[in-house]
Parts: sequence; structure tokens; C-alpha cells
Amino acid sequence: MNKPRLRPVDIQPVTYQGQQMYLFRDPLGLTDYQLILTPALAQMAAFCDGTRDSDQIQSDLHNIFEIDVTLELIDETLEKLDEANLFENARTQELEAEQLAKYRSQPYRVPALAGQSYPADPADLAETLDAFGYEDDLGGWQPWTGRGIISPHIDYFRGGQVYSKVWTRAEAAVKEAELVLMFGTDHNGGFGRINLTGQSYATPWGVIPTDTNLVDRLAQVLGPEVYDEELHHRTEHSIELSAIWLHHIRGQDPCPMVPILCGSFYEFIANGGNPAEDEKISRFIDTLREATAGKKVLTVASVDLAHVGPNFGDDFVIDEARQTALRESDRDLMAAIGLGDAERFYYEVAAVDDQNRICGFSSIYLMLRYLGQTMGTQIAYEHCPADAQDQSFVSICGILLK
Repeated sequence: MNKPRLRPVDIQPVTYQGQQMYLFRDPLGLTDYQLILTPALAQMAAFCDGTRDSDQIQSDLHNIFEIDVTLELIDETLEKLDEANLFENARTQELEAEQLAKYRSQPYRVPALAGQSYPADPADLAETLDAFGYEDDLGGWQPWTGRGIISPHIDYFRGGQVYSKVWTRAEAAVKEAELVLMFGTDHNGGFGRINLTGQSYATPWGVIPTDTNLVDRLAQVLGPEVYDEELHHRTEHSIELSAIWLHHIRGQDPCPMVPILCGSFYEFIANGGNPAEDEKISRFIDTLREATAGKKVLTVASVDLAHVGPNFGDDFVIDEARQTALRESDRDLMAAIGLGDAERFYYEVAAVDDQNRICGFSSIYLMLRYLGQTMGTQIAYEHCPADAQDQSFVSICGILLK
């Protein structure tokens, strides 16, 4: 095969027939094809970057990892990866174009997680969400009509009470909003990407209309590249899981929403840059502010915070001492958010090279830039287990911003 280049692929360690293996899966779901590779063959992923043919991959496996694999087995594995449409090539591009056209032709973006992560039946879903708040004490809470919500996007089983606490306290603002800007983490988004869609998001209760006029205006200013990764909206869970709560609070009167998937900011850190100096990001924020001036706009960052422990690649377990350190680190992040300080928030993450893998880095930053001067109230904070051994954790929070 002529110098294959691997697409963004979800690679996860798995135990298969009692052995440590690696699962290769397409996060876009262009096909249902999944591959399980041995650790030796999984190392090939590092060399499928479009610069090496089979012979060079074999040589680098030997010279860098001291792994000896026959050329025949390398070619066979590359063929399997190609069959799964995991390479960037004309065949995969054609398939992606076909599926994007199909996605756009639908009357709305179909809920990807209904019946899996939450009940598909409207009544059952409402009962499930209400149950998360049964033990919540709202005594003394005054109606809040601020401008920003930091909400989790973790599954409801682990994060349901945090969702409930923050969304219940934001009820007045949610019901008064004329427009919702939903900043969601794009787990597969490219560097600095702002990914838009004209499709409306559906929930079991109906459809939350997308403000297509605002989406079109943003596309005119930023260029057609805002649609290059539009298909990510089809299966990305970050916006969907917060949109469910938005619709639950609004009831049968959903206001328009702009779903915005935000790609990785890590390369700003790696290259010593700063998103404050990025012209595209500044144009995006300026256009949003101009287009929404005079409206009651509610912003939502659907995000999680740290992802730490062996399940996320760390070579240490998160014991009690490390959990305490994580709380302190997250406290500094949440303090920056609470002050509405986008630059301080960025530098809190950059100063430690994003070692805690903040899964909301770009979404929170962009929302803070849009809001400008603000002040936050922390509503909830939790550590959610991320493995069966309770050695890995995801931290989540709920914050309201005036």
C-alpha cells in the first residue's frame, strides 16, 4: 500500500481472549467495522502518517520499538485497516461525502444516544431526569437569570445529580432565553476547529430549532471550513446530553439554539501560542457578539474537566492524595471560570501542559471570551470513577455565570 495515512481513530486497550489487545474504531461511524490488533501491530498506527510505505513501516517498527513483523503481516493489517475505511483516501472521502449528504437530508439530527444512554420514551426520560434531583434541597435558592451555564457532558448514570443541580438552578434563565449558544467538546475535532451544522437537534420531546441565519452568518465570516467536520455532529454526545436538559427545562417551547462543536486547543500549548492571538477565533467571537446584540442569550459549555489515571494513559493510580491534588487543580480552574477570565483559564491549563486532559478546554475558553466580564457561582463538583478499580477518574462541575 502506498504510504497510508490513518484518520483520527479511537484506539482503546481491551482484553480479548485473555490477552491485552487494542481496539481500532472509527469515531465517525462511517462503517461498523472494528479491528482488534495485537500490541505489536497496534504500534503501526504511529507510522501510518502518509510518509511511509510498508517497507518503511516494517523498518521503523524494528528500529524504534524493536518489534519484528513480517512484511506480509504488515500488508495484511494495512488492508484490513483500509477495508474499515480508517485511512484518508478517495474511497473514504467518497463514503464520508455520501453520509454527510444523508445527514443533511434528514429533517433533523437524530438523537444518537436515545435508548442507550437515556430512555427514548419522553415520559420515562422526564421521570429519569426528575429523579436525579429528589434529594436536592433548593431551600433559599432565588431565581437566577444569568448568561452562562457550565454543565457536564458525562453520562447521566455518573453525572446525573450534577446535571440536575445546575440545570434546576438555571431554570429561570433557561425559560427566559431567546437564543442558546451551546459550546460542546468535539472529541474528534481538529486543532482550533469550530464545527457548525444547519441541522436542528432532536430529543425525545421533539426538535430544538437551530438558528440557521446565525449559522449562515458565521459561515460567511469564517468560511466554508466550518462545515468540514460537520459530520461529527451526527454522533458527538457532548451537545446532545446537555440539549436534553435544556429541552426538559423549556418544555414544549424550545427556543432556537446554535450547536457549536469545539476542536482541540492543545496545539496552542504545544507550539507556545495563544488562542487570544488567533484571528479566526477573534472573528468568530466578534461575529457572535454582533449578531446576538440585544437578545437574551444563554450560553452553555457542555464539558467535563480532568481525565486522569491508568484508563487515560497515566502510569499511576489516582489514590486519595492524588484526588486531593486534583481537587486543588480543578479549584484553580473553576476560580478562573468564576471570574470570567478566559486568559487565566487558558494559562491554568497551559502551565501544566494540560496534564489532566481537560475535556472542555476550548469550549469553556470560547464561552468565556464571548461573555466577557462576568462572575460565577459554583453549584456542584464531583469525581466520577472511570474504571472498575476506582483508580481513574473524570472530574465534573456545574457553574452559573451572570
